[in-house]
Amino acid sequence: MRFLPTDEQSDFARTLRSLLGAAAVPGTVRAWAAGDHAPGRALWSRLADTGLFALAAGEAYEGLGPLPVELALGFVELGRAGVAGPVVETAAASVLLAHLGDEGPAKRFLPGLLSGGDLATLTLPGGSPYALDADAAAHRFTVSEGGELRLADGPGEPLASLDPARRLSAPAGGGELLAAGPAVTAAAGEALRWARLLTAAQCLGLGEALLASTVEYAKRRSQFGTPIGGFQAVKHRLADTLLALEFARPLLWAAALSLAPGEVAAAKLTAGEAAYGAALTALQVHGAVGYTQELDLSLWLRKARPLRDAWGTPSACRAEVLRAGAR
Repeated sequence: MRFLPTDEQSDFARTLRSLLGAAAVPGTVRAWAAGDHAPGRALWSRLADTGLFALAAGEAYEGLGPLPVELALGFVELGRAGVAGPVVETAAASVLLAHLGDEGPAKRFLPGLLSGGDLATLTLPGGSPYALDADAAAHRFTVSEGGELRLADGPGEPLASLDPARRLSAPAGGGELLAAGPAVTAAAGEALRWARLLTAAQCLGLGEALLASTVEYAKRRSQFGTPIGGFQAVKHRLADTLLALEFARPLLWAAALSLAPGEVAAAKLTAGEAAYGAALTALQVHGAVGYTQELDLSLWLRKARPLRDAWGTPSACRAEVLRAGAR
């Protein structure tokens, strides 16, 4: 089993990193948090031009996939840049619709989702009960415990969120019934695995960005005439953070290769905890300045815990890993 990306995959990741590095992403995140979606949609369109969203489904629906490894590589870069919006939900909705096949609503919705023209939000059994960015989404999909796929009529009641750029709402009841039955339940399970995988990829990128910012700060900030990065306690904390992220990386690639429920849950668990640990390290090393909203670091700090818990809390992922080990 290969755990390193190919040259082509690495080139794709570098293309995304370069695009995002030139896109002034923090400004789009602040605008998104304030309810102004225009800068975020413009960035979304540029990401779509790379074929990123088309990787979630096959050529039958004008896609390029399904290619979970390539999509995970892309989502690492989205996490590293701190991109706002329902990126995971749109990809997971594409997976769900494609898994339903031609008899479902795939042909109605997938072309717009895969091209990047439409944003979607999605709630599933086993995921969060709240819809992400429903006010910005063109389509609001929800799957019930009974296996009904519906298209919600409106964005639902807004809720407070730890991360202002993750705008949550309670799903609106009712809506158009798109499909129902065992096929929907099976497709929802597939979509949940992809959502966990891509959230794990976001967490890995987020953790790497936090660690890089913290290392740079430790080199610049001095106490007693010495950069704080030279202090043994700071070195140990940074090293522990790096080890946690590097431990999560091969688990992420193994999960992308297999899409096995236990491996996906293990990747989500380790990457989520590593990202949250990186956030705690960043706060400890930066001190009080790390709490200020004016510092771009705060945009990443606020994402760490919500992403750790999105699409499977640590306890839910541990339970899935145990179930997989018992089989």
